[in-house]
Amino acid sequence: MTPTPATAAMLAIGDELLSGRTKDRNIAHLAEVLTVAGIDLKEVRIVGDEPHIIADTLNTLRRSYDYVFTSGGIGPTHDDITADAVGAAFGLAVGEHPEALRRLAENYAARGMEFTEARRRMARTPEGADLIDNPVSVAPGFRLDNVFVMAGVPAVFQAMLGQVIETLPAGQAIGSTAFACPYGEGDIGDPLRLLAKEHPAVVIGSYPKFDGASYSTEIVIRSRDRAALDAAAEAVKTMLAELGRDHPAPAL
Repeated sequence: MTPTPATAAMLAIGDELLSGRTKDRNIAHLAEVLTVAGIDLKEVRIVGDEPHIIADTLNTLRRSYDYVFTSGGIGPTHDDITADAVGAAFGLAVGEHPEALRRLAENYAARGMEFTEARRRMARTPEGADLIDNPVSVAPGFRLDNVFVMAGVPAVFQAMLGQVIETLPAGQAIGSTAFACPYGEGDIGDPLRLLAKEHPAVVIGSYPKFDGASYSTEIVIRSRDRAALDAAAEAVKTMLAELGRDHPAPAL
């Protein structure tokens, strides 16, 4: 029997994401990494820099999924409030983590830069948190229970996630196969629905496209069961061949 895969959610934090000023790149990266790791990303939420909303949303997600990954809000400025919001979610005090403080102090000393109060803010974590290493810019993220709190800067988020993913139990990766279908969803809807019922061990998605003249569809099948994936792939090929006999030209 295939074990039930672990589940995850992401909480992306920052007013700049909601205003459109910053285009998020971390969601797609997390999804790709978790897919390879065999962990199912089930939900993504984006919230602004409002502590009570961050805390309430985090509590909902961490009680619903095996892992929660956050991005953003752990820098040195006044609006970097994620550590305090996470502390509030867990009912924990927030203070300077001694090891984080040491790493930051050594880093700025080596660079001949003043270790200001603003920079010290990056050492603040809820009590009992474990650090997530930051091989890019030293300032660490942190883990508390099943919540992983990481930076929003894509290069740093990716580096931190690389540290985290190695510590999580690997699940069975999801395999996928894609087909370019020259027909619109209106033509393939009924046969694809029947095919999905006949192959319950796979997930089948259809993604419509329009090139300005005609409609087409990309069909993607996914499964952790290789045999089920191969069987469904053959069924899709047969379906497309039968459609080709009935519809010699793509539907407009």
